[in-house]
Amino acid sequence: MLRRRSSGILMHVTSLPSRYGIGDFGPEAYKFADFLKAGGQNYWQVLPLNRTTALKGHSPYSAVSAFAGDPLLISPDLLYRDGLLRKADLSETPRFAADAVDYAKAAACKGKLLDAAFARFQSGPKPGAYEVFLQDSRDWLEPFAMFSAARGRFKGRLWCDWPAGLRDRKAGDLESVARELSEAIERERFSQYVFYRQYVALKRYCNERGIQVMGDVPIYVAYDSADVWSHPDLFKLTRDKRPHFVAGVPPDYFSKTGQLWGNPVYDWRRLEATRFAWWMRRMKHNLMLFDFVRIDHFRGFVAYWEVPASHKTAMHGKWVQVPHEAFFDELFRQIPFGAIFAEDLGLITADVREAVARNHFPRIVVLHFAFDGDPARNPYLPHNYNENLIVYTGTHDNNTTRGWFEKDASPQTRRNLFDYLGHKVPASQVPWELMRVAMGSVAKIAIVPMQDVLGLGSSARMNLPAKSKGNWKWRMHPGQTTPRLAQKLRRLTSAYGRE
Repeated sequence: MLRRRSSGILMHVTSLPSRYGIGDFGPEAYKFADFLKAGGQNYWQVLPLNRTTALKGHSPYSAVSAFAGDPLLISPDLLYRDGLLRKADLSETPRFAADAVDYAKAAACKGKLLDAAFARFQSGPKPGAYEVFLQDSRDWLEPFAMFSAARGRFKGRLWCDWPAGLRDRKAGDLESVARELSEAIERERFSQYVFYRQYVALKRYCNERGIQVMGDVPIYVAYDSADVWSHPDLFKLTRDKRPHFVAGVPPDYFSKTGQLWGNPVYDWRRLEATRFAWWMRRMKHNLMLFDFVRIDHFRGFVAYWEVPASHKTAMHGKWVQVPHEAFFDELFRQIPFGAIFAEDLGLITADVREAVARNHFPRIVVLHFAFDGDPARNPYLPHNYNENLIVYTGTHDNNTTRGWFEKDASPQTRRNLFDYLGHKVPASQVPWELMRVAMGSVAKIAIVPMQDVLGLGSSARMNLPAKSKGNWKWRMHPGQTTPRLAQKLRRLTSAYGRE
């Protein structure tokens, strides 16, 4: 349970300024940590850092590995600092738009730079830290490196369409591919080594300044992933290893036809027979990387929405129960003091509430949902809170607060908001008014998206659920984290005892 009043900022690493087309672990990340410190914040919440693909619109919630990091987050500037790149390598960097990620262009640019860094790394002696990383990460790194190299060899074809021996991971075929693609496999190992080396250094910098990093564990992985390829028995697949059922949610606030995510669903009976070994490795991995871990779509650990793979929408699925008591008992047996909180939005039933209460998980509440319905019963209104909560103005799936007020909120919702505030305010002031409401609540932690700190409108929205393209692109402009803004944020934070 939460014990200290505190607050933090939600902003994904990709949203940082950078001259390489996408935010990364480089100098701007350190500047942002300094801004958080100056603003009196205790948390930096990020979205999943796993490797994404264009096939799923670069959603961090549909990654090609539950363990491997995204090389797009590697900083070329830090590679230069470490002697793996030369000035001449960086001088050919193309120009990028400052306010949106261009994934294809950024991938081409950074891929070329990583190639140059890898060639230089290969030409010299390997540091001892590299060999330690390979050994410590072997369980997930070797399947991922081979999967990723083979994926390049077959030009992105789904792994179920690979030659049968490789698809089914026959020993002879794996050995043959390991020989044939040895250099590509080694490059993947190198990329992951650099990714984790840079990330750990950034996290250490944050921790030294009193900032804890909140990570995010998506409940699902992509079908076209190293995890499903290397552990097909843990998922509900057909005989030819294609998805039998896929994940999603039924119709809700975000979509009238539900959300069809398309991820393969787990075979929880098989997982239980292994004492949830794969999930235990995954949670230990994330609790090693992050100080606090958000479990995405928590209700899916109690019961999940299963849709036949042939369906085009999520409307006609069914709820399937999960052995959640056995799962969480095993989790806390292996990780007794895991710092975990539950994303329990959506259709929350009694069994989900009981699972949250049984495990004393902090829950989340979102102020965008607070100003409709009966104010005596709406769980998102602050006067109905308890302390063991994390309150958000909005999440990465919501509009920005200004965008919500201007485009999503009904006239009645706006009136209810003004009644709650006790006065009317223009749209430009609504984000900071809602930040004040969050900071002043009894919830132990308040988290605010960076877009709200900057007072941005709908164009800065990070994700629109059920929309397959155009998400995850927003970026902050250089110079927006000014000392004046940090001072304003610190005053608000201090006024409500969260500093």
